[in-house]
Amino acid sequence: MRYLWTVPAAVIAWFVAGFAPTYLAGLPAGTTTFVPAASSRLDLLVLGGYAGGVVAGLLVRRLRIAAPVVLVVAAGTWGLSGHSLDQRDLLITLLAASVVGGVFGAIGSRSSVFAAFALSLPVAWYAVRPAARLDDWRWLWQLNGLLVAMGLALLLYVCCWRRGWSSALYWPFVAAAYLLSFAIVDGVKAVGGAQGGPVNDVADAGTDAFFQAFEPILREYWPWLVLAVLLAIPMTALKLRALPPPPPPPDPYADRPNDAVLSDDLDWIDRDEPRRRLLPGRTPIA
Repeated sequence: MRYLWTVPAAVIAWFVAGFAPTYLAGLPAGTTTFVPAASSRLDLLVLGGYAGGVVAGLLVRRLRIAAPVVLVVAAGTWGLSGHSLDQRDLLITLLAASVVGGVFGAIGSRSSVFAAFALSLPVAWYAVRPAARLDDWRWLWQLNGLLVAMGLALLLYVCCWRRGWSSALYWPFVAAAYLLSFAIVDGVKAVGGAQGGPVNDVADAGTDAFFQAFEPILREYWPWLVLAVLLAIPMTALKLRALPPPPPPPDPYADRPNDAVLSDDLDWIDRDEPRRRLLPGRTPIA
C-alpha cells in the first residue's frame, strides 16, 4: 500500500526537482517544449534527470521500483514533449542520469548522509542559476546568498534525516562537498564555453575556473554559509522532536509461558489455589 502514494509522488518529484525551474523559465518566451533538445542544454538533461532521480529514489526507497519508475517517466516525458527518436544521444543521457540518480536516492534512503552528498551537486547548480540571468540586478548578492544558504541548510537537514544528531559529525564534509560542487559547476561552464578551441586551452580554462571558484564563494557568501548552519540546527531539532519515541526493546520471553522461565519447584504459582471456607462444612442429618 505504501507504493500507492510513493510512486505518484516520485513521478511529481522527478519533474519538480529536476526540470520545473528551467521549464517554467521558458514559458514567458513562448517556449513550452519540455526538455529542450539542444546540445547547449546538456546540463539540464544530466543534472535535471539526476536530481529528479535522487528525490524519486528517496521517496520510493526500493531500487527495483525506483529504477523502472524513473525510466518510464523520463522516456514517457521525452515522447510526450514532441521529440523524435532521432536525438537518441540526448535521450540516452536523460535516461542514464535519471537511473543513476535513482540508485543514489535508493541507497540514500538507508543512509541519509549519502543522500546529502548525492544532492550537493544539483543543489549547487540550482543555487548559481539566477546569477547567469540577472547580471546587473541590484539585489543579486542577496538572492544568490539566500539560495546558497538554503541549499546548504537543506543538505545539512537531509544529512540528519535518518540517524539524528549522530550524523551532525558529517556536516563539515557535506559543506566541503557543497563548496566543491560550485567549483565543479564553474569548471564545466568554462569547458563548455571554450569548446572548439585547442584541447590544452579547454583543459586550462576548466582547471583555472575550478580552482578560482573557491575564493569568491568563501569571500562573498561566508555570512550566508554561517546562517545556513544556524538555520539547519533548529530545523533538525524540530524534525527530531516531531518523531515518535523509539519503541521499547522486545521482551525475549514474550512468547514463552512461565514454565520456561520459572524452575520446577515454583510451579505451584501457576496452580489454582483450592477454595477455603471460614466455617467447617456441616454434614446433613438424614
